[in-house]
Amino acid sequence: QVQLVESGGGLVQAGGSLRLSCEASGNIFRMIDMGWYRQAPGKQRELVAGITSGGSTNYADSVKGRFTISRDNAKNTVFLQMNSLKPEDTAVYYCNANLIPRGTFRPSVYWGQGTQVTVSS
Repeated sequence: QVQLVESGGGLVQAGGSLRLSCEASGNIFRMIDMGWYRQAPGKQRELVAGITSGGSTNYADSVKGRFTISRDNAKNTVFLQMNSLKPEDTAVYYCNANLIPRGTFRPSVYWGQGTQVTVSS
């Protein structure tokens, strides 16, 4: 069993900051890529930011310069620092991990349960 548990969402005023965390736990052989997605009401889920096991990052154009993704490989944890938040950043944020479960030797994708981020104007 593998679990991704997110924390750090909440309500913040426009211009404020939040930091999301996501820890992967369970029978994990190797972590590969990790990332954050978000889904606003009535919209499709979209990639916000991703980070490889080597630390290479990519961001959606809408968050470049405002959000920073990082990871702690020793703790199988990924973070998303969100600054200068805007009302349009309001969404449920989901953690995503591509990893190899112990005993399978094949990569599989896992998702967290989601955490609500609400930015008021």
